[in-house]
Amino acid sequence: PCNQKPFSFSFFDDEQLQPYIYIHLLLLKNDNILRPLIVRGCLTQSKGNQCPLARPILCFRSRTALQRGTACPPLAARPAKRSQSSTPTTETATAEMSGSQGLVNKKRIRSLKEGAKQQGSGPVILWMSRDQRINDNWALLYAMECAQKTSAPVAIAFNLVPAYLGAGARQFGFMLRGLRELSEACASKDIAFFMLKGDPQDTIPALVADTKASVLITDYSPLRLGREWRKQVAARLPKDVPFAEVDAHNVVPVWVASDKRETGARTIRPKVHKNLPEFLREYPALPQAPTAWPSSLSRQPDNGPSSSLDWDALIAEALQRGSSVPEVHWVKPGETASKLALEGPEGFLTPSRLAQYSAKRNDPSAKALSNLSPYLHFGQLSAQRIALSASKHRAKYKEAVDGFLEELVVRRELADNFCE
Repeated sequence: PCNQKPFSFSFFDDEQLQPYIYIHLLLLKNDNILRPLIVRGCLTQSKGNQCPLARPILCFRSRTALQRGTACPPLAARPAKRSQSSTPTTETATAEMSGSQGLVNKKRIRSLKEGAKQQGSGPVILWMSRDQRINDNWALLYAMECAQKTSAPVAIAFNLVPAYLGAGARQFGFMLRGLRELSEACASKDIAFFMLKGDPQDTIPALVADTKASVLITDYSPLRLGREWRKQVAARLPKDVPFAEVDAHNVVPVWVASDKRETGARTIRPKVHKNLPEFLREYPALPQAPTAWPSSLSRQPDNGPSSSLDWDALIAEALQRGSSVPEVHWVKPGETASKLALEGPEGFLTPSRLAQYSAKRNDPSAKALSNLSPYLHFGQLSAQRIALSASKHRAKYKEAVDGFLEELVVRRELADNFCE
């Protein structure tokens, strides 16, 4: 009939990490009801309305209304084959979603300096700055991916500056205690850790030269000071050493989400949602470094047996220098503490706290806030990990989870877009 119009929509299945689409829905003008007409098909891309942050709840969007549908069919009822040739393995499916055959989607990576056409055999160094964690870290995973090509050792370098944008003991103490835990965790993966002090344009190129590194990688930060540091470091690196940055902070890489400065959440939201099926996926496990740090190199790591780094003295110095802003003790630093703050017995995702979020998140006296901001700020906890964990609770706490994910994903990405 002439009053029937075809519509299409899709949802994102966060268990199988594949987008599905239901096609040919009929919009009846008289009662504004959407009715499914044809069964689903499994597609790699879809132009329909996507709700990738949601659990499997179908979303219907018409010109006049946004209506909820019914829950999706069970997994067993979904199509088992995606091609006529064969059913892909888990590894193949992950590679398709990542856009590459490696550990990291290549869209997350941006070159800052080209190097030799063929990667050398020297160490791969990750200059860690904004994302200070060993797990759920796309920048570190990319360093591992590069190292696996030539069975090279891997190192993390953190450059400590004496002052940074007015930070005091509260900020430096929290950060250094987290880095101390990180350096110990690196040793279990045969990853060297270097604590550098001074101006990055001097210390990072010197470490690359002393270790004869073949690749330098860093995590992304949109702030002006960080951009200046990266530009200065790139100018002083050896010609044959490539330098790349990886957006390990955002769920959707900032340069993928939008190629312009957005005017507000309403303009960037559909762009972020469109890319979530590709980027909001489970992290691969961090592999062991291909080779332990060679004892023959002149620079030995600060988490090795010959290290002279005194963490207690380093932290005490930072606390004294920034004593005007003292530490607080209600939040514990480090990757282990961040996981407890998220999913521990008293963590944010417990029913008693999550149930209050939508109604009392603006009440500082109520225990309804996530209190995850310190961990996100110092990169001790991944926003993508939080989104994956929170989305599992959406069926029971829809309003709370939807509101939280809006802040965690869309609003945070908008901030980076503005600075970029």
